[in-house]
Amino acid sequence: MVYRTTATRLERDEVTREHILNCALQQVADSGFGALTMSGLARAAGIATGSLYRHFPGKGALTAEVFVKATRIELNTLKEQFLAPGLAHDRLRNGIAQFAARAWHSRQLAYALIAEPAEEEVETQRLYYRQAYATIYGELLKDGVADGSFVVENIPLTAACLVGAVAESLVGPLSPQARADRESGLPTETLAAVTRTITRFCLRALGAKDLPQ
Repeated sequence: MVYRTTATRLERDEVTREHILNCALQQVADSGFGALTMSGLARAAGIATGSLYRHFPGKGALTAEVFVKATRIELNTLKEQFLAPGLAHDRLRNGIAQFAARAWHSRQLAYALIAEPAEEEVETQRLYYRQAYATIYGELLKDGVADGSFVVENIPLTAACLVGAVAESLVGPLSPQARADRESGLPTETLAAVTRTITRFCLRALGAKDLPQ
């Protein structure tokens, strides 16, 4: 009986914890890390602030888990594209297009994940996941060298360069200023133009011959 009670309590705690993370992720997607507060999140999740601290010791720990939860989805989605059948240069093109489109359709969240200043715990996870992205880029580059799509000498360093180039090139179009300009009707970059430019840059850097027009 004691074991059953403990198991039930653990299951209930896990459900509550996941609910808190989902609420926090939605708030970050709406307003960014900076607008997330523990008291506001507790209200949104329908729990007492003290209960929230029982699951997460502070905002840093919470936002780090929110970052990991969201970033894992993006990483795995990109990995699926990179592992799809076909030549490496086509998989790279498709992966960049999908990554940019997903960022474009959730601009606040994408900006928060890529560039918004946040707690130290989030910055630590950013560094870790940059390497995780570089790893899957590196695997694609190996395939590309093997099938003749790319000409690459230093695969790990080139993979890191691609990760930085893709992320940095999206910061401006996803920034709060760009969103404000867009909402005001001012001319801004389109998804198609941004995707085409990033793709051409990456393929050219890799020595690919088949460049998008």
